[in-house]
Amino acid sequence: QVQPVESGGGLVQAGGSLRLSCAASGRTFSSDSMAWFRQAAGKAREFVAAIDWSATVTRYADSVKGRFIISRDNAKNTVDLQMNSLKPEDTAVYYCAAGRASYLSTYTSGYDNWGQGTQVTVSS
Repeated sequence: QVQPVESGGGLVQAGGSLRLSCAASGRTFSSDSMAWFRQAAGKAREFVAAIDWSATVTRYADSVKGRFIISRDNAKNTVDLQMNSLKPEDTAVYYCAAGRASYLSTYTSGYDNWGQGTQVTVSS
């Protein structure tokens, strides 16, 4: 079972960049799909990006496509989210999640283990 722990959140001005990192303990990390979700205040948790176990397939929400990049390093048990050209509407708590499904789900139900989240705030 994979237990994710996020880091790298903070306050940034619109147009800036942040890099989130997720360290995942557990012997199944290299076979799990990994994803990032986010939840803004008063809103439902939404899909941001996902990457398959081999790092050959990625999937992005339309709202972040072309601005965010997800990557993973199975040797280090980490998955990162590089966020560029940030907008105020990207402000949210960002969660890292691990799942055993063979496809890259965009639903929270597709992932079994979740981190505690890290706050990202983008000022205008």
